[in-house]
Amino acid sequence: MELDEELEEPKRSGILQSTSKRVRMIFSVMASPNRIDILRILNSKGPLTYSELKSLAGFKSKKESGKFAYHLRKLLRQSLVALNKSERRYTITNLGKLVLSLARQIEERSIIESGKMYVRTSHESIEEFNSHKIIQSLVREGSLPLELAQKITEEVENRIYKYQTTYLTGSLIREMVNSVLLEHGHEEYRNKLARLGLPVYDVQEMLTNLDNVDNGAEGLLFNTGQKVFAEHLLTNVLPKDVADSHLSGDMHISNPGIWSMIPDTIFVNVKELIEDGVILGGKYLDVSRITSSKTLDDVTSSLSIIISLLSKEASQEIVLDGLIPLFTKHAKNIPELEQKLTDAFSTASTTSKYNRKSTDVSIRLQLGSDLKIVNAIINAYKNYTKITPIPKIGLIVDFDKGKITDVSDALSEIITIGGKVMFAKGEVSSYGITNGTTKNSGPLAITLQSVSINLPRLAFESNKDETYFRARLALLMKPALSSMALRKKDISDLTRRGLNPILAKNTQYMQRSSVSLIVNLVGLKESVFNILGFQDNKEGRDVLNKVIETAVDVAAKKGKELGDTVAISMIETEGSSRFANLDGEKYGKNSALNSMDGDSYSQGIVLKASEISDYTTKTEIITECTRLSKLLNGGLLVKLDIDQNATQADIKKSIEKAAELTSSFKPVKKVALCGECGFKDEPFVDKCPKCKSSYVI
Repeated sequence: MELDEELEEPKRSGILQSTSKRVRMIFSVMASPNRIDILRILNSKGPLTYSELKSLAGFKSKKESGKFAYHLRKLLRQSLVALNKSERRYTITNLGKLVLSLARQIEERSIIESGKMYVRTSHESIEEFNSHKIIQSLVREGSLPLELAQKITEEVENRIYKYQTTYLTGSLIREMVNSVLLEHGHEEYRNKLARLGLPVYDVQEMLTNLDNVDNGAEGLLFNTGQKVFAEHLLTNVLPKDVADSHLSGDMHISNPGIWSMIPDTIFVNVKELIEDGVILGGKYLDVSRITSSKTLDDVTSSLSIIISLLSKEASQEIVLDGLIPLFTKHAKNIPELEQKLTDAFSTASTTSKYNRKSTDVSIRLQLGSDLKIVNAIINAYKNYTKITPIPKIGLIVDFDKGKITDVSDALSEIITIGGKVMFAKGEVSSYGITNGTTKNSGPLAITLQSVSINLPRLAFESNKDETYFRARLALLMKPALSSMALRKKDISDLTRRGLNPILAKNTQYMQRSSVSLIVNLVGLKESVFNILGFQDNKEGRDVLNKVIETAVDVAAKKGKELGDTVAISMIETEGSSRFANLDGEKYGKNSALNSMDGDSYSQGIVLKASEISDYTTKTEIITECTRLSKLLNGGLLVKLDIDQNATQADIKKSIEKAAELTSSFKPVKKVALCGECGFKDEPFVDKCPKCKSSYVI
């Protein structure tokens, strides 16, 4: 036993000496700031080529090439950096990350124990306090004159040394600077220098209340980003009067977190996109390009990809046109076409979510064209609806040049199982938004429609003076439209720089003729009938029309001034319930709220499907619907409210009658869905007939 131990001792000694030598070599690597910088760059940037790493590390001249190669070779020999030979890219190893972490800890501990004052910065480093950096930030970020920046910095520095703290944070210094700026009356500079973000309490609440978070950690991060960019919009981008109007409830801006980034609705000719192909410029790592497709497999795959990618570039809806001519050459095998389309819809149904609901994707079908292809698309959509608990894709049926009776039977079945169907003459979205740029020859057109006006609020503050009410509406619309023109410019700029790759590759959308600015009116009936005091008769309806005409006239004049197409709509918006809640808090639950549908103001027009068979072209509500459709050049949403117990035959009859009376309508029917197994093939109320679950959506 003793002999064994004696034999093992030299081995241990050799191992210790080898380990000691290895540690010394690693510490020698850490002794060079250049090598630590290389590790930091690889840790933050990920795999890099030789030239990329050399440039980022600051070795830009040819004379420094040898020096860079020497440092990189040292890191490779000690296994702190590895080379992927197939990709010719360098990466930091786990050992390299450990060494980098150790170097950071040693650096921080040494400077803290030196007794000086240090700052923990927002870019994850700790640096000695330097008042000149405050001056630089004030001049660079806040555009302060140098003399004023020096004066503010001197006062801040005095306060910092007064606190006698061992280290500061960047956010604390910024708070102190902003406090001094406010004390000296420089609010405009303070707004430029304000830090955007969330209080600690709000972050903790987001982590605690995960019931409101969809899509896991990605959804949590997205919600946080939305709040930051919304604060930036309302604080630094929008004019103060417009931001105040939104915050107070005079108007509503939907999706403020992405206001300056992406449009609301995109009308796209998918046939042209697929046949021309789209190069995405490396903006999506999983898809580099959509090439011109010929086979049915290629076409349906490209369709699925375009739906998924385009949904990232609009906040409310993508309207896809051109599917019928796209599949005309594949009409020889209809069963295969239906199956491939069903698969494409199912694959693309996971769309982007910028608000409480996902971006809608609607497929526009023009009746009067190839009926075989139309029926194939409808049948594929029906199959998709059956296997999808909550469909993300819908149909828009254009019956301007065709007979709705050709497809009403299949569409009524789709509606009974929870499918989304819109009927309209012309290019209309499922929200009722009209594409006002149909003359545009390119494959893309967009609308910006996320501003809504709170008409009841204006009526409340008009002392029942109808003329003053319309004047206030005109005054509010002008700055709102100027802000929307600014929004168009910001979106165009970000798109040109690659934020929205598909839009960027189809730059004809940037032309004035292909962008529409649309303002939405909310609560028109409450304003005129409940607050201004008019009766729901000819005189009252004339006032309704005058309000819309005022808005349309102001929009046309402002549009001419801005050089943009501007229109007025009455569609659904989440701003309706926000308006009602804010007004209820401000004015109390008064008579204006009596005619509300639930907790929101009126939006568009609602027709009862159970009564539609009794309607004629002379019925008042149909006459009003026709008149408003003509006045509202941005679109009118007409809902056809279908009873939950209506049969397929009832629905078929209702949509055929509605098509005779109106130019557009959207059937709405509540369909019970089992939250456990997704069953929805037959009506049920309390329990799922399949799995007996009581979790009914």
